Amino acid sequence: MSHKRAGGVRFFRAVTMATAAVLLVSGCEGLGDDGSSAGSGRAPGGRAVSPLENPDGTKPGLAPLTTAEDRAEARKLIEELSTKGRGPKTGYDRDKFGYAWMDTADGVPLARNGCDTRNDLIRRDGQELRFRADSDCVVIAMTLDDPYTGMTIQWRKQQASEVQIDHVVPLSYSWQMGSSRWPKNKREQLANDVLNLIPVQGRANSAKGDSGPASWLPPEEQVRCSYAVRFAQVALKYGLAVTRADKATMLKQCED
Repeated sequence: MSHKRAGGVRFFRAVTMATAAVLLVSGCEGLGDDGSSAGSGRAPGGRAVSPLENPDGTKPGLAPLTTAEDRAEARKLIEELSTKGRGPKTGYDRDKFGYAWMDTADGVPLARNGCDTRNDLIRRDGQELRFRADSDCVVIAMTLDDPYTGMTIQWRKQQASEVQIDHVVPLSYSWQMGSSRWPKNKREQLANDVLNLIPVQGRANSAKGDSGPASWLPPEEQVRCSYAVRFAQVALKYGLAVTRADKATMLKQCED
């Protein structure tokens, strides 16, 4: 956004700063019952944090990894991944990962905090937040620096498709790589883990679908190594293998 809104916006930003200390934050799931964009442009630097400095996913964004040391650390992390072939999608259903944006998934940051996962993510990554009048949880407007496209999106809760919540490791991908055999509570954990969730431009998320890194990478080339690291962090946390092609693609993104 090129300039700050006066008055009310400053108030809501103050509220956000006051609550930020308690915030830790597939496919294609919209932000709200009814979300819309007031416009978009090239994103400034924003508040994005390196995934290497954000191993639990509680900080916003995906800052590029630009130094040789960081990229070497990224490759070392990705090398830890095991590989196997992608299994069939037979039996996959989103409901097997719990209902969307549940606040009761155990073992993840922000669970049972009285605010659903979707709004936790908006509050983590969004700026210039405006809340519903009767709530300190439900966000009705924000500015988002989208890491996948490098664009700034000015969003209002009137058209859900403009911003979507991406599961970095798609739930269908995880199903084909082994989560079909997990207990439901572990699948619910993956679906609501802030490490695996990023608010992004809806069109980019729709284009990704349930692809692994060999088939889809963020359009913004500067964050591709960071995206590969985040994908690896999630897979390692949950003991998921990736395909050989996906691992090779991830390593390539972090070459010097």
